[in-house]
Amino acid sequence: MSKKTKKKREPASGDVVTNRRARHKFEWVEKMEAGIVLQGSEVKALRSGKAQMTDAYAVVDGGEVWLRKLHIPPYEYSAVDAHAAERPRKLLLHKEEIERLVGKTAQKGLTLIPTRIYFKGPRAKVELALARNKEGRDRRREIADRDVRREVEREFKGRMR
Repeated sequence: MSKKTKKKREPASGDVVTNRRARHKFEWVEKMEAGIVLQGSEVKALRSGKAQMTDAYAVVDGGEVWLRKLHIPPYEYSAVDAHAAERPRKLLLHKEEIERLVGKTAQKGLTLIPTRIYFKGPRAKVELALARNKEGRDRRREIADRDVRREVEREFKGRMR
């Protein structure tokens, strides 16, 4: 008998890294796309798919948007000095978008979280979601609704046979 090997879950096509827990922890209000300022070795490390964004978040600071706690490990084949793995990275947005985000994040309970990083041509892009934290009862309700939906589908499929 052969053992079942646990396969690592791959991100969606075109995605470098995704934040799968974001959908579970947060309720997304709206999404937007932003460019990200990277160093050369960071781009190579991203293309190899080694980034982690489980605790990453974005903040508006001094009229600029910064991405914090995004972990991009140093590129192993880099000949010159390597980058810091969790340094703050600047996000590129239009001034009107930043001003709108300042107003939205000032509301109670709204935060900016990155949901995925991908390449659009030669440029790295970040998908940001303006999100509200889900409470425990919201998560439980979501699980219960999903179970009911599955049960209805099973019943419907059984009657069709």
